Amino acid sequence: MRREKGGFWIAFCAVFFYPTAWLVGRSRFEGKEHIPPTGGALMVANHISHLDPIFSGLVVHRARRVPRFLAKHSLWGAPVLGSALRGSGQIPVYRASADAQRSLSEATRALQEGKVVVIYPEGTITRDPEGWPMLSRTGVARLALSADVPVVPFVHWGTREVFDGYKKKFRPLPRKPITVRCGEPVDLSGYRGRPIEAVLLREVTDLIMAKVRELLAEVREENPPVQFFRGGAES
Repeated sequence: MRREKGGFWIAFCAVFFYPTAWLVGRSRFEGKEHIPPTGGALMVANHISHLDPIFSGLVVHRARRVPRFLAKHSLWGAPVLGSALRGSGQIPVYRASADAQRSLSEATRALQEGKVVVIYPEGTITRDPEGWPMLSRTGVARLALSADVPVVPFVHWGTREVFDGYKKKFRPLPRKPITVRCGEPVDLSGYRGRPIEAVLLREVTDLIMAKVRELLAEVREENPPVQFFRGGAES
């Protein structure tokens, strides 16, 4: 299978991401076969560390696809990084502004054009002390229902042991095990075609994130909590 063309900036990022991932951990990428080889796909992940985007990008890239992230628009102003984000077709997120809807529109268009879009529905790294997903924003449900593409849950585990954003601890040595695992696409056939209402969006969001939580429980070999930690935004 041919690799999806990503252009100069995707290649530029890969040059940094692959060595960085090797330096900070002993990585395992599992379930790449669940990422469609062609066509649009919405990749939905948990978020435990600021290192996660590196490993999210690599699991998509190793599946020979090009990742498009929904990321804070403020990053577009950073030197070099901003150029890389623009040049590689990433999608800025405008929160609490008149442009907030534009982010979802751009992501929907990317999915409809056959691209892979990566989203962290929690909106920030989890505040759950045990590292489980928080109650998530419903934008993921809007995306999942707006484009009829596979919705693939995937998880990271081990990245917080390297870099804990809340405790400001960076511990790259000794190199720690890091697992990224993709699961089977979430079946949303029973929800498509229904009127988009707040109750439906909440239900679909929780369904998708429950699949993410179950996948994380498999990786951790632990029983997941029954409810989502309420430490983040709910819409």
